[in-house]
Amino acid sequence: MANSSHNRPPILIAGPCAAESEEQVLQTAHALALCRPIVRAGLWKPRSRPDSFQGVGEKGLAWLQRVERETGLLTATEVTTPEQLRLTLQAGISYIWIGARTAANPIDVQALANALQEDVMSGAGIGLKGVMVKNPMHEDAPLWMGNIRRIQEALNGSQIPVWAVHRGCNHHPCWGMAYAVRESMPDVPLLLDPSHLSGDAKQIAPLCEKAMELAYNGLMIEVHPAPNKALSDAAQQITPEQLHTIWTSLPSFADHPSDLPLRWLRAMMDEVDDALWETINKRMTISRRIGEWKRQAGIPIRQPARFEDILNHRIQKETQNGLTQDMIITICQALHEESIRKQ
Repeated sequence: MANSSHNRPPILIAGPCAAESEEQVLQTAHALALCRPIVRAGLWKPRSRPDSFQGVGEKGLAWLQRVERETGLLTATEVTTPEQLRLTLQAGISYIWIGARTAANPIDVQALANALQEDVMSGAGIGLKGVMVKNPMHEDAPLWMGNIRRIQEALNGSQIPVWAVHRGCNHHPCWGMAYAVRESMPDVPLLLDPSHLSGDAKQIAPLCEKAMELAYNGLMIEVHPAPNKALSDAAQQITPEQLHTIWTSLPSFADHPSDLPLRWLRAMMDEVDDALWETINKRMTISRRIGEWKRQAGIPIRQPARFEDILNHRIQKETQNGLTQDMIITICQALHEESIRKQ
């Protein structure tokens, strides 16, 4: 288990996106020893493209067993099918996680839950110490919570904990989804996966700090001894040395700061603002293209009738949503003038 010092979250999971070779897995694990994490490594990789690295599969289980023997660190891997689950439990791997792609289909999760229940009841899962459930690829708090409950029900009476892992949705945080799980399931530890949330190694450190600010219970971070040579997710992996620097310099961790709801609401607001500005930038890109088309067609840049139609439509629609007409006019005029400038 990870270092539970008062100024750090109680759970740290770290390791390569994918186990690529026995040497790579062992090298990473030994380099991570100072942080004392649970060592993660994907063996079966559900990838979008069939020509991408799909993982080493079953043979990687022996590599994780060796990690536990040589370092004393516990290990974790992702399972997507009942067969993979049983192979992993038979190998004595300590933790498993259900990934975002599997989590998108409750039928697949239920199949894993049924197999897990059978294995736990039969004693095959005797070495299992925990199950992690990532959020689906899309923003769906009820589905995420439903998947967590499926696994909890399968483990009922076993004392094996279930953790929720927040990995965002296509590099968008979806803080509101995570907060809904935190509020509805306060007894389920919530971990942040900054690697998948951002897809950018440079964002790992600030997102870890954000996790501390929002009182997450832990972190799940992709770590590779040579990220630029990684066979999958190279852009979002950091080195063991970088992880150690981040881990040892995290700000103070507080379980229940008095202003925690406000912190979450501000995170949601910041996400909305980011999306708003991203949308504005997309709009300006389209404006430039419109300007190019108008010049080629010999049409004047300004089209007053078109703007009046847009403005009236917005006033009619957005006043029904509680916005003032003055605000709507101000925003529409500002967007219009900037669009004209771009054109």
